[in-house]
Amino acid sequence: MNLSVFLELRFWLLVVFSLVVPAGIYGALLATRSISRLAVLWFGVALVLIAGVDVYLLQTLAALAHKTASLTDDVVFSSELTVALYVLPLVFGGIGVNLISHVLLRHLTEAEGQFDREHSGD
Repeated sequence: MNLSVFLELRFWLLVVFSLVVPAGIYGALLATRSISRLAVLWFGVALVLIAGVDVYLLQTLAALAHKTASLTDDVVFSSELTVALYVLPLVFGGIGVNLISHVLLRHLTEAEGQFDREHSGD
């Protein structure tokens, strides 16, 4: 057993999934002048999945923090500070759901318009 959860692979995966991957997704979304609906949909799904992975990693790290001798682990993963750590997955999941919803609503609006145009003579 490691002396600290900060030495665990799961901690570094949490850093990657909480900071690096979402920053890459946001950068890609902001850098493109045009983007397909399918790409926006996949970015949204990716953000929701990242939120799920983050919550899982936070919970496993909190369980590990109780078993380590380090007090720093307990301060970060077993205190009120833990609530702050859950804000990032909450934001990622919310933005991902909004992206998915945006794509679905645009599709449905256009499908309704197409239906109205096709059946306007009836």
